[in-house]
Amino acid sequence: MKTFEINLKGKPPETVKADDLTGLDALRKLNVPDLDKVVALRINGEIRDLSTKINPKAEIEPIYLESDEGTEILRHSTAHVMALAVKELFPGVKVTIGPAIENGFYYDFDYERPFREEDLPGIEAKMKEIIKADLPFERKEVSSQEAVDFFKEQGEDYKIEVIDDLGQDKVTLYRQGSFTDLCRGPHIPSSGKIKAFRLTKVAGAYWRGDENRPMLSRIYGIAFPDQKSLKAYVKKIEEARRRDHVKLGHQLELFSTHEEVGAGMVIWHPKGAMLRHILEDFEIEEHLKRGYELVKGPQILKTELWKRSGHFENYRENMYFTEIDKQSYGIKPMNCLAHMLIFASKIRSYRDLPKRYFELGLVHRHERSGVLHGLLRVREFTQDDAHILCTPQQLDEEIKGVLNFVRDVMAVFRFDYELEISTRPKKSIGSHEDWDRATKALMSAMEDSGLPYQINEGEGAFYGPKIDVKLKDALERKWQCATIQCDFTLPERFNLHFIDRDGERRRPAMIHRVILGALERFIGVLIEHYGGAFPVWLAPVQAVVLTVTDRSIPYGKSVLTRLRDEGVRAEGDFRNEKLGLKIREAQLQKVPYMLIIGERETEKGGVTPRLRSGENLPFMSKEEFIDLLREECRQRR
Repeated sequence: MKTFEINLKGKPPETVKADDLTGLDALRKLNVPDLDKVVALRINGEIRDLSTKINPKAEIEPIYLESDEGTEILRHSTAHVMALAVKELFPGVKVTIGPAIENGFYYDFDYERPFREEDLPGIEAKMKEIIKADLPFERKEVSSQEAVDFFKEQGEDYKIEVIDDLGQDKVTLYRQGSFTDLCRGPHIPSSGKIKAFRLTKVAGAYWRGDENRPMLSRIYGIAFPDQKSLKAYVKKIEEARRRDHVKLGHQLELFSTHEEVGAGMVIWHPKGAMLRHILEDFEIEEHLKRGYELVKGPQILKTELWKRSGHFENYRENMYFTEIDKQSYGIKPMNCLAHMLIFASKIRSYRDLPKRYFELGLVHRHERSGVLHGLLRVREFTQDDAHILCTPQQLDEEIKGVLNFVRDVMAVFRFDYELEISTRPKKSIGSHEDWDRATKALMSAMEDSGLPYQINEGEGAFYGPKIDVKLKDALERKWQCATIQCDFTLPERFNLHFIDRDGERRRPAMIHRVILGALERFIGVLIEHYGGAFPVWLAPVQAVVLTVTDRSIPYGKSVLTRLRDEGVRAEGDFRNEKLGLKIREAQLQKVPYMLIIGERETEKGGVTPRLRSGENLPFMSKEEFIDLLREECRQRR
């Protein structure tokens, strides 16, 4: 019999005697509370299955189902249960990968036909049978060759490819019932731990994201520790569907996309174009008062320039190219090149710095057709792009200035946000020294500002690290919009310099930054954030004049004219229709104010405003209503 010294995190070590000891045995002997809610444990810092045998000396920590780690293990395990169900229902199906994702899981399958939404109820029913059977997850470590032989016999070609790519001597398999999968784990002890799940949708996905590889069927699902959490999330999904920007974009007549125009290309209708115009005016105003200068670069630049910048080598799969007079040109995916050429157009003194160049720049990027979606992923978009060229000594203050800019703007739209620093990716340019300087500059500015942040390894731009701003909307969903990038490499490649106070030429530092990011994407996020009910200052139509009878039309038209003369974005509905119908249509268009014009309004020369929520305001003069509207716009409400 062996002696085990077990150190339960946060408690003094205890001695246990046993022939062998699994993690679950150890937790039992130590009388860990709520053991039925423990799904895994951390052994000497590594998360493992409860069935893992522990060493004579070990520090352990239980992982409960309700924890973030426990819930992720639950979701991954639910994906395996779904794969088992699919294999039992659809003989001959091949399985590929099935990870846990935020709020749920998915699995990609290769079958003789694509899976359909109507397949999901049957798969769910089979999963419930598997859960009820409480099948254990059994881990086994085997040689890679043994695993290859096993999956070859099963006809699972995709698993063999993954094993070959891993290049490891040994791999781990998990078996549950008749299904065995290649997997690192860990997993919940058995399928009976799954209490709340739902399959949500089916989509197509290329194997390994490569459009030249087979198209697979991806089945998505959600899973939570309990039914209460699942129901709360389902309610949130239903609300998200109601706020879907593509659906609302059509309903509110903001934008459209057309197959005959091309994938990822947006056509803006009058109301959508007005919304863009309001945002662009807001952006220009905010930039000018912070010392930015407006600039504009061409849509295409010679390919030689893109080679010089490193885009051709590191980014050309995302670019479009054309030829004019036998000269190759690249359609710009970014605005930085023209801004650097502006800086280099004359000798700059340290007294001139910082230079802050701002452009609402139209760019084109080749996104794969499978990822295009409404306004959120497009091929043509406008960035609120700026580049700050400054001395290295000014870098800290300039980064903090951008962080403050982000703070102020996000407060206007009522967005909370989180921050990440993304570091050097494998595909990049520039020296390690320059990357270190740039990364430290971002970290220093964040720390000086007292802002918490996470590190996102290897996700920086190819020319420099960046701060990514993740917005949180009204449904607590996260969106990537603003970014702040620090770059010493492109100023070197374009030989940018300024004359320092000692008369010597010095290299400037460069900050690439966007505040809203792509206007298309930001508008898509705004539509969902507000559910299409924009605040008055943003609303494409702020008020609609509704007449009760034809006798009120002349006065109604005069009210509409007065509003427009005062800069109010107003429309009129003078049709010979019932007032209730007109109100419902205005509410569907989510217009902030409806001005009801009847006999009293006509006789007394005023208006009776009605809010889109259905609340009626008291009768007031036209001047009082215009003042009310102006005050809401001034406060950006």
